[in-house]
This record gives sequence, C-alpha cells and structure tokens, in this order.
Amino acid sequence: MDKKTRYSRLIEAVFLSRSTPGAVEIPFERDDLVRIAQQLNVRLPKNLGDVIYSFRYRAALPKSVRSKAPEGKEWVIRPAGHAKYCFVAVKQAVIRPSKLLAETKVLDATPGVIAKYALSDEQALLAKLRYNRLIDIFTGAACYSLQNHLRTSVPKLGRIETDEVYIGLDKKGVHYVFPVQAKGGNDHLSSVQIEQDIAMCENKFPSLLCRPIGARFLQDGLIALFEFEPGKEGIRVVAEKHYHLVPPEELTDADLRTYQGRPD
Repeated sequence: MDKKTRYSRLIEAVFLSRSTPGAVEIPFERDDLVRIAQQLNVRLPKNLGDVIYSFRYRAALPKSVRSKAPEGKEWVIRPAGHAKYCFVAVKQAVIRPSKLLAETKVLDATPGVIAKYALSDEQALLAKLRYNRLIDIFTGAACYSLQNHLRTSVPKLGRIETDEVYIGLDKKGVHYVFPVQAKGGNDHLSSVQIEQDIAMCENKFPSLLCRPIGARFLQDGLIALFEFEPGKEGIRVVAEKHYHLVPPEELTDADLRTYQGRPD
C-alpha cells in the first residue's frame, strides 16, 4: 500500500470515528492515528505529524470526508493544542491565485549562486523575496527579515512554524510585523496557516500591526503575493499581486509606461 493510500485510510477512519451528524467541529488527537492504524493493520509513518501535514497543506481530504462537510463549506484541520487537532468546516480552505491578474516585471536581483544552490522550492522562493525586496514593494513599507523558520508555541494552538518573519515601518513611522508563508511545488497556501500566523503575532508581537503575507510560485517563474486579514467568514484576501523576475533586457519602456498608468 503506497503512502497516499495509507494516509487517506488513516485520516478517513479518524474522521468517521469522531464525527457526529451536523457537527461543524470534530476534535481528535494524534494518538487516534495510532489507535486507527492498529485497528486497520496499517503501517504508521515514523513521523506521525506528516499525516496531518499532508492533508493540511498538500493533499485533498478523501472524498468520503469532503462529502460530509456542510453545504457550501469544506473541512480544514486546525491545531488545538499539543498533539490535538480539530476538523473545522469553513467557507474556503485553500487560497488560490487569480488567473486574471496582470503581472508586474521586476529586475531580478537574486545572486546566481543562491539561485543555483537553493535546496527546495520554498527556500528558493524565500530567497527571491528577500533579495528582490518583494515584501517591501508589495506592502509599501521598508521591511527587514527578523527570522526564518520561526518555530514557537502559541496558547490553544501548540507548536507552529512560520516560514519567515519581517519587521517593517512606513513613512509615518508605524511599525508592522509581516509573517510570511511560502509555498512551491505541490504545496498550497492554507487559511489555517494564516490564522496561526495571526495568533502568533498577537502573542509574540502584541504592539505591532500584523499584516500576514502568503507567497506562492506559479507557472513560468511567476510569484504570487497575497496580504490577508481576518473577517467574520474567516481569512480574506485584501491584496494580491503577481511579480515576474526578469533580466534587464526583458523590462521594456512599454512595460514601464503600462505600470505608470495603473492605479495604486
């Protein structure tokens, strides 16, 4: 049995063992995976957390689970403390880039040696954001990388990880904290990660304005950037831009004139 099938059987059985008719929140614990694996005689991975991670950020939940979501909603898996989780029905779980948004060309300032030796899509994306100051350009603030891969504990959530944290200030002197989630390959941006980043900022940087950012590699080297805010219906996108890093000869005068005519 391949990994995808094993993971699907495990998460499906956990969900069905815990669900009740009409429920919009279904709590479970990591130990449930051990119990279910023994019942199904399914081999567990060495890292139990990989099962949860896969369905939070990479793979769709099994159809048998998705079909039991309330009408107009879909399931996400939220952290609920140490080794504790909860299936929660939300309006939108995955954050998808717009297919109609115009791109903006930016001269590529990524050092060649960094581009050559980046070990993953995520590391390459974080490096491109940093060396090209795309967070500054996108937000309109002067931004400085404080830490990447910040691992910390947040009350009621447990352990979380933020890909990179920037501190920024604008022309009025207002200070911001920008938590960044970066995704490449088959991974997708999840509303759960943005919720976690907001909770982390409230806990670790209570005096700063939190402006959560998502970044994703698209086709043909395009980089999508999002800014989010919490709303009554969950996480909402307040800004989205698509940037294309190019050599100088690919940025034309016509491109620049087009950008001059765009609204802020």
